Amino acid sequence: MGFAQGVSGLNAAASNLDVIGNNIANSGTVGFKSGSVQFSDVYAGSRAGLGTQVSGVFQNFASGSVQTSTRALDVAIVGGEGFFRLASPGGEVAYSRNGQFDMDKDGFIVNASGLRLTGYQVAANGTIAGGSPTALQLPTGAMPPAATQSVTAQFIIDARETIPATTPFDANNSASYNYSNTVTVFDSLGNSHELSSFFVKTGVNAWDTYATADGYPLTATGAMVAPPTAAGPPLAANSVALTSGQLGFDGNGLLITAAPTTLVGGKMSLTGLDFANGSNPMTLTVDLTGTTQVGTPSDVKKLTQDGYKAGQLSSFAINQDGSIMGKYSNEQSKVLGQVVLSSFVNPNGLEPKGDNVWAETAASGQPLTGTPGAGTKLGALIGGALESSNVDLTAELVNLIIAQRTYQANAQTVKTQDQVVQALMNMR
Repeated sequence: MGFAQGVSGLNAAASNLDVIGNNIANSGTVGFKSGSVQFSDVYAGSRAGLGTQVSGVFQNFASGSVQTSTRALDVAIVGGEGFFRLASPGGEVAYSRNGQFDMDKDGFIVNASGLRLTGYQVAANGTIAGGSPTALQLPTGAMPPAATQSVTAQFIIDARETIPATTPFDANNSASYNYSNTVTVFDSLGNSHELSSFFVKTGVNAWDTYATADGYPLTATGAMVAPPTAAGPPLAANSVALTSGQLGFDGNGLLITAAPTTLVGGKMSLTGLDFANGSNPMTLTVDLTGTTQVGTPSDVKKLTQDGYKAGQLSSFAINQDGSIMGKYSNEQSKVLGQVVLSSFVNPNGLEPKGDNVWAETAASGQPLTGTPGAGTKLGALIGGALESSNVDLTAELVNLIIAQRTYQANAQTVKTQDQVVQALMNMR
């Protein structure tokens, strides 16, 4: 007769209460995974058991519900078993399901403990570099300007137009041309300029194209007739038809882009645009592929250009595949990096380290690291969202009552054993 069974039951029930209490305490912790205690009986060679013992504490890695967030760097893992891969400044690696991140003063994406989110950086050519994951560091500087190199335009030219009676062409006299349009382009310093094109009918299915830049006429090759001066633009009559801008249309109103027409490939070139403001002279291509001549009023169907001014980083967006898109004040976007995720063959082998992170162990196996995505084992990412704790609070409260009863019953066992011992000691 002994107290071993009751004492072991008390110890096991206390451990169970600890785990249940920890679950309840972390029911609001983002990315927390609930735990449960597993027990085993103890015999040690006797037919009467010697009680129970805790054989292990296991965690439930099922996904929690996803809730929206107002913070751009908050991110949730959905539909997979992946963990965020984090690294300390010293290189120690940890794993977490808590997607609450911020950017520190150096541009690193970090959690509340200062661990850095890892992934793939962007190569010099703007593509994801790949290779070994490193701490993601977002650029904090401005996006440099880019000079316009290409303009894409599609026009509808009115086939009913007649040859203008007023000659020569004068950008200030609408009677000397049939149609005009303007697009904003940017020089190498990010300064904007107005590039205007003018269409003048010269014959059946034939048109000449003229151009001005900020009101200054251009030569036949698209260079400025004279650099800008304080006196203003020279006379618009100095403009001449662009040698690569003569348009021809077939009987169906389609643009003729094959030789011997001057608009080979549907494109014309402007070279030597020098605004005398310290920027590099511009050379750009104007692609008119898709321009048609039909019996409707002249209009523009498409007009885009690829230049932009300098811009500051204004916001982030994290995509399903982990790519981080930066949005700039100049309305441009570019990829700033890509988040990676890691999974384990035996996640219950991970060692809890506190602060919502786990560490790899021999029991967990090697991490399987890759890029997230829908339908993958790792799961996909949702930016502006967080994964809640997977604690079922109702179930935990029921478990708490059961554990309490178990503790009380084991205490009663000890009390009964004590009464029996007292009875034996009182025998005379």
